Amino acid sequence: MPTLMLPSFDQTLAAHRLEALTATGVETLQINVGKLCNQTCTHCHVDAGPSRTEIMTRETMDAVLDVIRRHPEIGTIDITGGAPEMNPHFEYLVEQCRRAGRHVMDRCNLTVFFVRGKERLPEFLRDHQVEVVASLPCYLEENVDAQRGKGVHARSIEALTRLNGLGYGVEGTGLILNLVYNPVGPKLPPAQAELEADYRVELRRRFGIEFTRLFTITNMPISRFLEDLRRSGQYDRYMDLLVTSFNPSAVPGVMCRSLVSVGWNGVLYDCDFNQMLELPLHRGLPRTIEDFDLAALERRRIVTGEHCFGCAAGAGSSCGGAVGSQTVS
Repeated sequence: MPTLMLPSFDQTLAAHRLEALTATGVETLQINVGKLCNQTCTHCHVDAGPSRTEIMTRETMDAVLDVIRRHPEIGTIDITGGAPEMNPHFEYLVEQCRRAGRHVMDRCNLTVFFVRGKERLPEFLRDHQVEVVASLPCYLEENVDAQRGKGVHARSIEALTRLNGLGYGVEGTGLILNLVYNPVGPKLPPAQAELEADYRVELRRRFGIEFTRLFTITNMPISRFLEDLRRSGQYDRYMDLLVTSFNPSAVPGVMCRSLVSVGWNGVLYDCDFNQMLELPLHRGLPRTIEDFDLAALERRRIVTGEHCFGCAAGAGSSCGGAVGSQTVS
């Protein structure tokens, strides 16, 4: 069992003369459309998998779309899961968001393209100019398969080749293909710019694959990854690493400051991580998508926990990767 005595995240902010974490606006609405996934990854903070039944209904999705249509200030719609494409209403959500003029991101595991009935997804994403944010924790087969399952690397490379063939990641097409790196095990990601350069060289040399950007994202001590840390006796060491690597300069760029997360059941959260921990918004704030109040949400106080150290360690971590320099003060 964990024995480490940790300072709270709020105490750490105060120790660095930083104010409590508050939102600066709502530029992005991140929608978790369900926990159903065709993979079972060791680092997954959602605990997603093939047996999960939590799926956003069409009724809840329409309530989300109503908010999107009423608030053009929210320019980006970030669709996540599980494998978000496994939701039977995924295409409907994308179509309606694009019709409303929003930029749409799909957090894709790549292997979903090989699920029966999903074979035309790459063309659908291209036709609607959806930004693809694709998980690829390494360009080496052994590392990818160790984290995401046997055969995932080969299918991921095949999927990326297909996306390149449709114009994704190719300069001048406007089709964005970003890759996501998660460390294998309890450690911080390396410097994002340097790793991106390595990925670009190795993926091009080995497979002829091109991409737009690489995002490095810290593994959060939540759900399946947390269970693995405790089972292997590495929880204390990992949390000590996150706390001692706290970087004040990363705090302004953490994702919760400009984002609101919507759960599969319509409940609102400060971020996807708080959603998985079922940490609701502060008392007095809207609770569900039906109660959405932009004015109340865009300057809200953010609920924090020990997992927040993951977003502020090293160069920081957000849904768009590193948020600052690797220097820690």
